[in-house]
Amino acid sequence: MNLFTHIKELLSKNEKFCKDGELFKNNVVEAALKLDIELVKLLLTDDKAKETFFSDIEGVMVFDKVKFQNFVSNKKFLPDSYTAFKNKIGLTANREFLTDSKEVVLDFPYKDCVLEGGQTKEDQKRKEIFWNETLAPDDIDRLFEPKAFTNWKKYDKDGEHEVTNISLDDNLIIKGNNLIALHSLKELYRGKIKLIYIDPPYNTGNDGFNYNDSFNHSSWLTFMKNRLEVAKELLSNNGSIWMNIDDNELPYLMILCDEIFGKENFLSLTSIKRSAATGHKSINPSPISVTDYLIGYAKVKSQWKYKKSYTKRGYDTAYNKFIVNFEAEYKDWEYISVKEAVKKFDIDTADKLIAKFPNQVIRFAEPNYQGVGKETRELIDASKNEPSKIFKQVREKHLDIYLKNGQRILFYKNKLKEIDGEVVTAEPLTNFWDDIPFQGIAKEGGVILKKGKKPEKLLRRIIDLSTNKNDIVLDFHLGSGTTAAVAHKMGRRYIGVEQLDYGKNDSVIRLQNVINKDESGVSKLLNWKGGGSFIYTEISNSKSEYVSSINNAKDSIQLLEIWEKLKKDECISHKVSPSKFEKEVKDFKNLDLEQQKQFLLSIIDSNQLYVNYSDMEDKNHTVMDTDKDVTTKFYNL
Repeated sequence: MNLFTHIKELLSKNEKFCKDGELFKNNVVEAALKLDIELVKLLLTDDKAKETFFSDIEGVMVFDKVKFQNFVSNKKFLPDSYTAFKNKIGLTANREFLTDSKEVVLDFPYKDCVLEGGQTKEDQKRKEIFWNETLAPDDIDRLFEPKAFTNWKKYDKDGEHEVTNISLDDNLIIKGNNLIALHSLKELYRGKIKLIYIDPPYNTGNDGFNYNDSFNHSSWLTFMKNRLEVAKELLSNNGSIWMNIDDNELPYLMILCDEIFGKENFLSLTSIKRSAATGHKSINPSPISVTDYLIGYAKVKSQWKYKKSYTKRGYDTAYNKFIVNFEAEYKDWEYISVKEAVKKFDIDTADKLIAKFPNQVIRFAEPNYQGVGKETRELIDASKNEPSKIFKQVREKHLDIYLKNGQRILFYKNKLKEIDGEVVTAEPLTNFWDDIPFQGIAKEGGVILKKGKKPEKLLRRIIDLSTNKNDIVLDFHLGSGTTAAVAHKMGRRYIGVEQLDYGKNDSVIRLQNVINKDESGVSKLLNWKGGGSFIYTEISNSKSEYVSSINNAKDSIQLLEIWEKLKKDECISHKVSPSKFEKEVKDFKNLDLEQQKQFLLSIIDSNQLYVNYSDMEDKNHTVMDTDKDVTTKFYNL
């Protein structure tokens, strides 16, 4: 008799705790927490209970109520109907129930993260299917082998075509599990990716893309860890990875990235203003969260080249003087205020004055006396001695320096930059971005998502910062396809991976719109005229019909029909005994529909769902000859 049965029989001696074989778990736990005298006395009458839950401290027996509470709460003590059924049919490994198995546990709980999609409304959440199981080491290696691809298609301005050839110059969209896809891409693209951008699930409980909302920190971090480790291998030495996240997982993700990429390769933590503190947000306690964050890491920071960027800003009011006679010799310059100049030239605003006379709007500024060379310091001193005189220092490689009364003359023209075809007041890009609107982007690219969608302007900035034309950009949380769409318009090659099916809002639809001269997003800024092409493919999942059938089943009758097919198929786990299932089928029928589905999904060997490239010729798999041909060409590039 095991300890669980023994303790249950002991508790049955008191009807307050157990009667007619039914354990009143809540009463027992509550009694333990209150150190109920009847319970403690009962346990002390039994040597096994006393040995397990009490400690002898100098002749005094001390009850470990926490240990007892955990024991009573254990499912093996009082298993639910689902667990009891699994135990009855012998779903075991090496003669132990799976909960006791000592086999290697995959590093990534929820390794498949098969996300249900295709909802007509974003708020119609459905339970996400997870496979979280124990696998032997050789099974783990097999899981990461390159997979076969199927349903190859090429899209260009003339529509959809069969794929007969493929090259590294082709843009690629992969439908399927992103961890499996990354490992399939690893050998071919190792060291070739210049930029990885991802917008992963934020683990907030209400992610717009309906990612599972029950990740805890450890599961979420493990989910991220295994993807980032292989992503690092894909990056070129001068490449970088940028990740969007909010404050829920920000500190955890940064620590994880320090471990994977090295703290020395950290590039930036940028705050991105995504909304204003208005509407329903204004009733929340302050401070109100209106920002997301962008984390950047280089593969090798010393080899990563930063492209200096600028952002538009308003008129700098410190520039409050205007040179009236700029065409005269600098020694004879005369000044009036900007306000006076606006009136003098009958111009509406200072901005318009600057646009017309960029060389003549100036300010006086105190120079860094200790930070300049000896020659410049002597000139500063000289100008102080003759305050009415202007001194000039000619520089060969830099702008000339003008000094008056110990102060330097700064010209507004040096604050002007051309941004998106317009000459504007600019400043160097900082790590706070509040100039990219998140409002009004729902229809960008011709696909509509209410939550989670990122502005094309945001991706344009990230891609521009980190890549040049023809560099490869990878996004393995592609969503509705913003990264691929912007990369396409900017002349970058790209690879996108997505698991969800967004129907008419899918990335494939969006990219077809891009090819056909989509005019939304950054199209006008980039003068986008359409064109180009991309290739679409799916990870071969020859047994996926079982998963779909189980998910879509309406009742137990349909599930039992699926079972009849499953038990004859190789994809059923070797840990399942069909004969024991048949013997205990009554208990299966007593489970609710969701538990029945959960069980059938759990007995499918998820490794058998994917077809390894090396197994394409196996007759047990249904990979078409045309798909075999293109997959072979792909891996032999």
